[in-house]
Amino acid sequence: MYGKAFAPEYQGELGSALSVNSSYEEVLETANLALADADSALARARAQLAVAEANRRLGRVDAAGSAWRASYRSARDTGDPAAMAWALWSGGTLARQCGTLPLARRLLGHAVTLAADSGDRLAHGYALAGLAETGRIQGDYAAVAELHEQLLEQGRAHGEARHMVWAMSGIAQMHRNTGDYEKALELFEESARIATEADDARGRAWSLRGIADVLSVRGEPDRALALLSEAETICRTMDLASALAYNHKMRGNVLYRAGRYADARDTYALALREFTEMHEPRGEALSRLGLAKSRAHLGRDRAGTLAELDVLESEFGRIGLQHAREMVIAFRAELTATPVPGTPAPRSGATTLRTPAVPARS
Repeated sequence: MYGKAFAPEYQGELGSALSVNSSYEEVLETANLALADADSALARARAQLAVAEANRRLGRVDAAGSAWRASYRSARDTGDPAAMAWALWSGGTLARQCGTLPLARRLLGHAVTLAADSGDRLAHGYALAGLAETGRIQGDYAAVAELHEQLLEQGRAHGEARHMVWAMSGIAQMHRNTGDYEKALELFEESARIATEADDARGRAWSLRGIADVLSVRGEPDRALALLSEAETICRTMDLASALAYNHKMRGNVLYRAGRYADARDTYALALREFTEMHEPRGEALSRLGLAKSRAHLGRDRAGTLAELDVLESEFGRIGLQHAREMVIAFRAELTATPVPGTPAPRSGATTLRTPAVPARS
C-alpha cells in the first residue's frame, strides 16, 4: 500500500505550504518569501534548496546553481549533514541535467555519504536514486539495475508512491532499452497507475512519456501522440520546462518512426530551441541527432549529414553518453549503406537504438 505523493525536498514551513503538484513558479515565489523571512541558517538552507529546485525545473540553470551552493553553505554553517546532503542532491541533479555526468556522480556520492551519516532516510534514498539514474543515462545497467530494485522495495516498504514511480519507471526504461517491450510497457503502465492514484502529476507525465515511447516502437503512433499530448498539458500546468522539452523530443521520435519526417524535423527543432534556452547540452545534442536524421530522410546532402554526425559523436563522447554515441554510429552505417548516391537515407523505423538507452527524465 502507499499514500499520497509528497515532496520531501520542501522542508520546514515550505513542506506545509507546497505540494508535489505545486507549479514551479509558485514554488519559487513561496521559497523566496521564506528565504526573506528566514531567521536561522537551517531555514535559509531549506528555502534556498526550494529556490534551487524550482529554478532547475524551470530551466534556469545559472540561478539553480547559485541557489544549491548557497543552500549547502547555509547547511554547513548550521552543521546539519542532512541539509548538506539535500543541497548536494540538488546540485548533482542539476549537473546531470546539464550533461556534466562525472560531476553529478561526485556530488551525489557525497550526498549519499552525508545522508547516511545523518540518518535522513529520504535524503539517502533520493541521493541513491540520483546515482542510479545517472548510471542509467550512461547505459551502465550492470551497476544500477540492482539499485533500482532496492529503491523500489524501499518505496513499497514505506508506502512512498513517488519513490515507487521513480524506481519503476527507471526499471521499465532499462527493459525498453534492452528490447523487452512487453515488460517495459507493463511497468510503465503500472507506474502511471500508481502516480494517478497517489496524485503525483509529475510522475504520471513521465510515465505517460514512457508508455508513448513503447507504443511508438510497436507501431502505434496515434496512441503515442495522444498520451504525449496529455503529458504535455501536465508539464505546462506545472511549469516543467525540462520535462516539456523531453516530451517534444519524444514527439519527434514518434513522428520520425511513423515516417512523418517533415513534422519530426519541426518538432525536433522546437525541442532544440527549448533545450538551448535552458542550457541543457544533453537534450540539445539528442535533438540535433533527431534533426539530422530527419533532414537526411528529407534529402539533405550526405556529406553535410556525415559531418554533423562526426560532431555529434564527439559531443556524446564528451558528455559521457556511450549509448547515444552508438546511435550516431548506427545511423552513419545506415547512411553510408544507401546504394545510390544522393538518395534519401534508408528508413530505420526509429530515432534511437533499441539497445541500449535513451535519455531518462531530469
